[in-house]
Amino acid sequence: MVNGWSVLTIVQLLFFGMGAYYFFAKSRKKPLGGGISSDENFKQLEELEEMRHRKLTEPLSEQTRPRSLAEIVGQEKAIKALRTALCGPNPQHILIYGPPGVGKTAAARLILEEAKKTQACPFWETAKFVEIDATTLQFDERNIADPLMGSVHDPIYQGAGAFGQMGIPQPRPGAICEAHGGVLFIDEIGELHPVQMNKLLKVLEDRIARFQSSYYSRQNKNIPSYIHEIFQKGMPADFRLIGATTRNPSDIPPALRSRCTEIFFESLDEKAVEQIARNSLDRCGLPYEEGLCQKIACYAQGGRDTVNIIQSLSALAVMEGNRKIMFADLDWVAETGRYQPILRRKVSKKAQIGVVNGMAVQGGGSGTLLAIEATVQKSDKGFLTVTGIVEEEEIRGKQRSSRRKSNARSSVENVLTVLEKYGFAKDAYQVHINFPGGTPVDGPSAGIAMFLAVYSAFTGVAVDGEIALTGEIGLLGQVLPVGGVPDKLGAAVDAGVKRAFIPKENWRESYLNLGISVVPLKNVDELLEHVFRKEENSVVVEDGNVLTAMEGNL
Repeated sequence: MVNGWSVLTIVQLLFFGMGAYYFFAKSRKKPLGGGISSDENFKQLEELEEMRHRKLTEPLSEQTRPRSLAEIVGQEKAIKALRTALCGPNPQHILIYGPPGVGKTAAARLILEEAKKTQACPFWETAKFVEIDATTLQFDERNIADPLMGSVHDPIYQGAGAFGQMGIPQPRPGAICEAHGGVLFIDEIGELHPVQMNKLLKVLEDRIARFQSSYYSRQNKNIPSYIHEIFQKGMPADFRLIGATTRNPSDIPPALRSRCTEIFFESLDEKAVEQIARNSLDRCGLPYEEGLCQKIACYAQGGRDTVNIIQSLSALAVMEGNRKIMFADLDWVAETGRYQPILRRKVSKKAQIGVVNGMAVQGGGSGTLLAIEATVQKSDKGFLTVTGIVEEEEIRGKQRSSRRKSNARSSVENVLTVLEKYGFAKDAYQVHINFPGGTPVDGPSAGIAMFLAVYSAFTGVAVDGEIALTGEIGLLGQVLPVGGVPDKLGAAVDAGVKRAFIPKENWRESYLNLGISVVPLKNVDELLEHVFRKEENSVVVEDGNVLTAMEGNL
């Protein structure tokens, strides 16, 4: 009996202990607000912490990211323009144009830090640089989630919580409110949906973010006062917009352009790519063959290309024992990565008959040099042939595409008319003008270059290979102004041009600092005298006027 009572007692105690443990375990696994147990919560936190500690090495692109404005290579003019627009007492909205990988984002971020330290500038020390990519901002007609403009979490939405149960709409601010007092940087701003663009323009005018909801009522006393304040007066969104794009200005809505200062970042030239390559190789800490940076510049078109090539080169050298990086390694990387050599045209020092360097602007807005060849032969019947030009060029925009027909042939007709002044007869010669490479040629800006090529072929007098020209030609021989001259002159400098001829109306005093002789022209008589005389012309600036000293004879 005693033994039986003892066994029963033990069994009861055992069941009691099991029940106590069960209720204890249940209390530990009490669900949190979202229905997740505390154990599951702790497990997820541990996994998240473990992920944070599991890191790879810092990519070379991060290591080489510019830490100061001095490290942004080849964009001195654009950086000065950014400073002017952002660091003054009244900062402006800005649109930055330029190819990828030239430092647009890095420059904007660094200049904001500089502006915050400028006494006259209104940015506070706590001003934020909020960066957002327009390509990831999918437009939502329901306005449930809008990272840019913000949205309202209505009570009907899942997870509305206690406010939702009380029928209270909850405003959720977007990037425009987060950037209040600072800078909102929108990369690839040209990709914004038209509705988003229009909303953004309204915010730029009002400097207020507004929210709407059919669930909001002024008479609802359950709604907290701060939500009433937001719905009735909006939230502050006073920031400066910096939009970056790789598109052409014509692809950006005029309404946005009219509100912004436009700044242009240039494509990186050969010297800039060499400097980026040198900086990146130095940070890798590996020795490399002399002249490697110059060879990298033959394959890389921008900063990102340069860094990617060097990352492959350094990885190859480390895999093989931290050895010196050689030219053969670059050849292997270029072959496996299918990098194509970049053809950067250099002018020839040799004088040639009927061959002239014209200055032009490419579709992306950068300058370039194009060769123009001409032959003139006696013929019983006059005949004109123009080859090598793209007769029709398609210009693609975001909203629409258009086609532009070349008027180079009609410009050549002007050239032949002017040549009659120098003994040329249209009916007695066969003229052939060629543009090697199939280049899109608009026509008028190549007028004086075509004139000089045909004149050289007609007279048999060679033209110096180190000169370049741009300018429209009139029927009376006048040299008319054209566009894109600064970009054209930049390309001329890179190509090794010694003298560049431009219309007098395009002259700027800053051209004296380019390192080449820039000669302004009023008519083709001046052009011929400059090109074919024995003594070189000098350009003098007196009281802001350009005076050309004519020395020597034809």
